[in-house]
Amino acid sequence: MKLQSIILMIFNFAGSLSVLLFGMKFLSDGIQKSAGERLQKTLSFMTKNRFLGLFTGCFLTMLIQSSGATTVMVVSFVNAGLVTLEQSIAVIFGANIGTTITAWIVALFGFNFKISTIAIPIFALGYILSIWKKLKKEGLGQSIMGFSLMFIALGWLSDAVSLNAGNMGFLATIQKFGFWSYVIAVFIGILITALLHSSSAVTAIVITMAYNNILTWNFSAALVIGSNIGSTIDSIMAAFGSKTNAQRASLVHVLFNTATALLALIFLPYLTKLVDLIVPGKPEDSITYHIAMLHTVFNIIGTILFLPFTKHIAIFVKKIIKEKKEDIPDKYSFPFPEHAAHESATIPIVAAKTEIQHMADMTVEMFDSVQTGLSDTPKFVEKHYEKLIKQEAYLDQMQEQLTSYLLKCQHLTISDGQLESINTMIAITSELEELSDQCLALGFYLARMVEKNLSIPQEDKELLFPYIELVRQLLYFVYRHIGSTLTKDQHEFAHSIEDQIDDERNKLKKCARTRLESGCNVKAELLYIDIVRKIEKMGDNCFAIAGRLTSQPSKVSK
Repeated sequence: MKLQSIILMIFNFAGSLSVLLFGMKFLSDGIQKSAGERLQKTLSFMTKNRFLGLFTGCFLTMLIQSSGATTVMVVSFVNAGLVTLEQSIAVIFGANIGTTITAWIVALFGFNFKISTIAIPIFALGYILSIWKKLKKEGLGQSIMGFSLMFIALGWLSDAVSLNAGNMGFLATIQKFGFWSYVIAVFIGILITALLHSSSAVTAIVITMAYNNILTWNFSAALVIGSNIGSTIDSIMAAFGSKTNAQRASLVHVLFNTATALLALIFLPYLTKLVDLIVPGKPEDSITYHIAMLHTVFNIIGTILFLPFTKHIAIFVKKIIKEKKEDIPDKYSFPFPEHAAHESATIPIVAAKTEIQHMADMTVEMFDSVQTGLSDTPKFVEKHYEKLIKQEAYLDQMQEQLTSYLLKCQHLTISDGQLESINTMIAITSELEELSDQCLALGFYLARMVEKNLSIPQEDKELLFPYIELVRQLLYFVYRHIGSTLTKDQHEFAHSIEDQIDDERNKLKKCARTRLESGCNVKAELLYIDIVRKIEKMGDNCFAIAGRLTSQPSKVSK
């Protein structure tokens, strides 16, 4: 009978915990879905100073009920270059404070006020909002359903552990080991949190078990402290395969949570006494409030201790994780962030936008190189042509992997606007890759001129300078606006430059034909016409990007 009771408790506990985790995830997903890209803007808002970053991390974590989601966002945005390492540190500190709100929700409403009695009607309200398409409140409805599921699960969790408290005797044995029992509790907290990927869920379990007199006050405190270290598993996973600064941000999270947990464990008797002074009543009579307050107090104290040293922390982690050499790698890698996408569909989309900007950076660099090469062709061939070849090969890989990446983004839970943005990015990567092809082709013609000892008369070469300068103007115009939407006037401006490019092309071709008819060097003139065509193709690619940025069809190449 006892074995059956244990098995029943395990299944009830596992089922209740699964519903709790699902409710938390549903709540987080719903809020993120309704907030959309505003979450990115919220994180971007932190650039002012460390105090604003602290508030941002705290507020955002309270909103989405997951410090893991916040830290994954931070690591991902650092990886994308949207946030600096220094800015991310304060946000990570704030996330640790914000995550304590879950403990307060459980303490205030989970047991004393039977919110589970109205949880089903609340769930019904959320369901109606989620299926009523005209209201466009699917995200809000989903978050309401997740909120109600949390409290239904808490009621089940409480019943599961209270009815079978006698089967938890091993915990009573561990709690008799004195100080070492707290050390064991910390490791248990780390392990369970790492397995569940939710310190909030672990804290809810601890509060529930303490409420049912299974855990002592100090042992509960040690479990909560351990869960803070275990919560770093999400940022660690997000840092796999990421860039140097993202790995550093993840390391900051691990170091900060570990340091605050160790300090809290060392001074645990004093920490619990401080909480006893703040929370009225004996711990046995108000254990839920004591645990929630401890979770808040030790995170706030840790933040107060370390916040003044954000710059020093950044310097320290930079020494541990060295900067990689800045060179064009032989192989491009941009893995899809499965873990980050699980937390928020916004993260991989924002990362893709930033990576496309990097692709545009290299394409512009290639263009500038060949434009300079028209003036001093031998020097270009000697110093820049080999790099141009490597850049074009690298951009080919970028286009291939970014397209594959963006196609995966299309399968995420996203809005119509985000889907349109993804389609635009796919088209832009294709145009940038084609533009890099044209740059390499032009570089090849310049190299061929040197190899074949061909030359273009200086007066004819000078006619190319204003021509390619028009392309440069159009390229830099779209380059400045990649990631935004062009207005009608801006698109017309791009159109006017494209028309000028076409007019200049026709004039240059006519001049080249005239020189051919007059008996000039045939090879040189044909090469000159090829150069004119390639430059015009570059303009077409730039104008095609402008068309994508305005959702208007670009002019067909002539």
